[in-house]
Amino acid sequence: MFNKIIKRGGRKGQRADGAEPAQRPAAPSSSSGGGGGAGAPAPVTVNHASRASAPSPSSPTSPHAAAPSFAFSAANNPASQPSPPLLEPLPLLRDVAAADRPGLLLRKLRLVAALFDFSDSLKHPREKEAKRQALLELVDYVQAPSPAANANAPVRLPENVQEALVAAISINIVRPLPPALHESAAAIDPGAAPDDEEEPYLDPAWPHLQLVYELLLRYVVSPDTDTKVAKRYVDHAFVLRLLDLFDSEDPREREYLKTVLHRIYGKFMVHRPFIRKAINNVFYRFIFETERHNGIGELLEILGSIINGFALPMKEEHKLFLSRALIPLHKPKSVAIYHQQLSYCIVQFVEKDYKLADTVIRGLLKYWPVTNCQKEVLFLGELEEVLEATQPAEFQRCMVPLFKQIGRCLNSSHFQVAERALFLWNNDHIVSLIAQNRSVIFPIIFEALERNIQSHWNQAVHGLTANVSKMFLDMDSELFEECQQQYIEKQARAKEMEEQRESAWRQLEAAVAAKA
Repeated sequence: MFNKIIKRGGRKGQRADGAEPAQRPAAPSSSSGGGGGAGAPAPVTVNHASRASAPSPSSPTSPHAAAPSFAFSAANNPASQPSPPLLEPLPLLRDVAAADRPGLLLRKLRLVAALFDFSDSLKHPREKEAKRQALLELVDYVQAPSPAANANAPVRLPENVQEALVAAISINIVRPLPPALHESAAAIDPGAAPDDEEEPYLDPAWPHLQLVYELLLRYVVSPDTDTKVAKRYVDHAFVLRLLDLFDSEDPREREYLKTVLHRIYGKFMVHRPFIRKAINNVFYRFIFETERHNGIGELLEILGSIINGFALPMKEEHKLFLSRALIPLHKPKSVAIYHQQLSYCIVQFVEKDYKLADTVIRGLLKYWPVTNCQKEVLFLGELEEVLEATQPAEFQRCMVPLFKQIGRCLNSSHFQVAERALFLWNNDHIVSLIAQNRSVIFPIIFEALERNIQSHWNQAVHGLTANVSKMFLDMDSELFEECQQQYIEKQARAKEMEEQRESAWRQLEAAVAAKA
């Protein structure tokens, strides 16, 4: 009996000693960040940070360091129950008085600021659904039309609500992006070539991220958003974070980012120079350092509409942007991915200011590919669009180096390059420019045409070359015959020099044989 009493006392003592650590698993680190009192029944704030870089609950920058956005009952202990704790329900915004809506908005925004791990669909499904419903309600509220003007009516989006709104959006979208496909392949096999056919990474959290981006977009375009107030929160740092996200592999996210940044550029005039400069810096890093970026095409689409709105006379800043950023974008190997958008921006510049045609054409010639035939076809297509917007005076400045390059393209052994170069003569404006300067262009291009007729292997190229030669003959028969005579004389001289060279070699071989 004495031994039993001793054992019971020992067990009671162990339970009392271990009471505090026994209840700590009530807020596991995977789903909660609130430490709180060990055995206190008070509600704790849960930090659903699913990424290593998310701020800790004790950090002053953490969204969970403020008043709890939602509370959990201490009775729902995840250590003892498999299901996650339930959220306290919040009323709908339409069900509360207008004066109480700012407070309810802040509570819903704190709920939206909670982060979840979307890679596991079975983890916290109810909390994720509650956050989704809150986002849908906030999107509807922000995009809803304002009621009739009333001096006594409260502001729909007070300044503190706007601050909390931008903070909640930042917490959700500003995150470390997963390693790119080429980075993952290089980590496994440093010598492996990148696989262009690999599927892009699609973020499993996109159903929620899409609602967050939609909320940001509706906030930016909302007539209730006063730019004088909003620019304090949609500031330069926020814009830079958006630009960083353009490197996302998910095309759906880049599409939303493109729309949002374009709207910010349109509404926040104070940010326009900074946005242009920041995009320039992205391009510089891509061209001269990494040559890898997923969002160059989307950024060029934004710039296409920006360039369209440039006033004349064009600022020197914009001309420098053309020569230092846009033209060098032809250099990277991956230019085919964004070439359509780049070509549109280049042509916009020439259409805005025809004097830039010479700069653009010489820039294209500077970065003209030597061994990449597919890239040459793209350059020839862009060159045709630029020439179509070129005036005769600007054409005369660059026509000699231009048609020397076109002549090399005509003689390309890759039939698509030769064919695309010959298609330039299908453009009436280009033909008229050539006709006005035929005395200079004919002698440059004639030899290339004759070589094609005599020795090119492709029948389609043969036919197109014959058509161009006939066009030259109809345009100026005397000049054509003169160029033909010069070509025959040049060929005769070349043949004579070849015979002299062979004769000299024969004499040298005979002299060596005689000495031997």
